[in-house]
Amino acid sequence: MAAIRLLVLGAVRQHGRAHGYQVRGDLEFWGAHEWSNAKPGSIYHALKSMARHGLLFAHDVAPSEAGGPPRTEYELTEAGEREYFALLREALSSVDEKSDVLTAGIGFVVDLPRAEAIALLKQRLAGLEERRDDIRRRWTPAEGEDWGHIGEIMGMWAHTANSGAEWTRGLIERLEGGAYVMAGEGDQWEGIVTNTDADANADAHVDADADGDADAYERHRRDADPGPGPRAGDR
Repeated sequence: MAAIRLLVLGAVRQHGRAHGYQVRGDLEFWGAHEWSNAKPGSIYHALKSMARHGLLFAHDVAPSEAGGPPRTEYELTEAGEREYFALLREALSSVDEKSDVLTAGIGFVVDLPRAEAIALLKQRLAGLEERRDDIRRRWTPAEGEDWGHIGEIMGMWAHTANSGAEWTRGLIERLEGGAYVMAGEGDQWEGIVTNTDADANADAHVDADADGDADAYERHRRDADPGPGPRAGDR
């Protein structure tokens, strides 16, 4: 499972309708470009690909006041909604997913009802504990055997599974204790710092429909931030 699909679907879903600039701005604000494959080209490719496959509906809207081609806004279809929640549930319950997939899942955990999120995390916890115990049972040297430095590999596996289980257990306890606003309980994002720059600057960019939209984004960002030099009013 690729984290990019979950990240892009989740980011679009938060807005209801969003264009590529907003999605990219959100994911960069969350640091997703650092811990996942959510790079500019991947984001725009995912938007267009999922639109072609019926997971997103593409709305062509009027050109921005700054000029340029019509902007495309994306919205989840019913199939996209089903896909989003399937990916989210898998990310939270599986022990085999990479860290970027789990990280994306945790970022959207509040989109699930509290009881369901807890149940999914308990599945993950049980799987991690089973993996840890299996490693210890199958990969512990017999008495008198010396595996040398190779034994460190098994120790790392067991430690990784055990630390993952501890963290998951802690999150379950926090959710059971009422932490966070979950689906059906109110506004999940109230009081939480979110990215507003993408929305504020949405009409000042060249939109994400051309092959060079990632470059256009960078040009707009450079133009919007003149850097440390003198500015109007400083004279």
